[in-house]
Amino acid sequence: MKTLPKEQRFETFSYLPPLSDAQIARQIEYTIQQGYFPCVEFSESSAPEQYYWTMWKLPLFNCSSPQEVLSEVQQCRSEYPNCFIRVVAFDNIKQCQVMSFIVHKPGSNNSGYRY
Repeated sequence: MKTLPKEQRFETFSYLPPLSDAQIARQIEYTIQQGYFPCVEFSESSAPEQYYWTMWKLPLFNCSSPQEVLSEVQQCRSEYPNCFIRVVAFDNIKQCQVMSFIVHKPGSNNSGYRY
């Protein structure tokens, strides 16, 4: 068994290769199908000890397609290109966050929504 090399990791999916735009859209679609409310958040740091990120807008309560969320991600990215951006899913029954994953890292040369 080999130990992973020491490097900074970020939240859910960070141990996987970067998600494609289509894979991000499928994760958001799953979120919507489960009845969770997606929300876009941003922060200058993704340090594990930082618990609070800034909400881009209110959660997308009436969201019906991944493209709506991806559009908000793109707007946030245009406004705050030097920030980490993540998509969060809220469960209205449990009243808590149930999933989050980073879709943009500052300084990345990737186009689109990849993290």
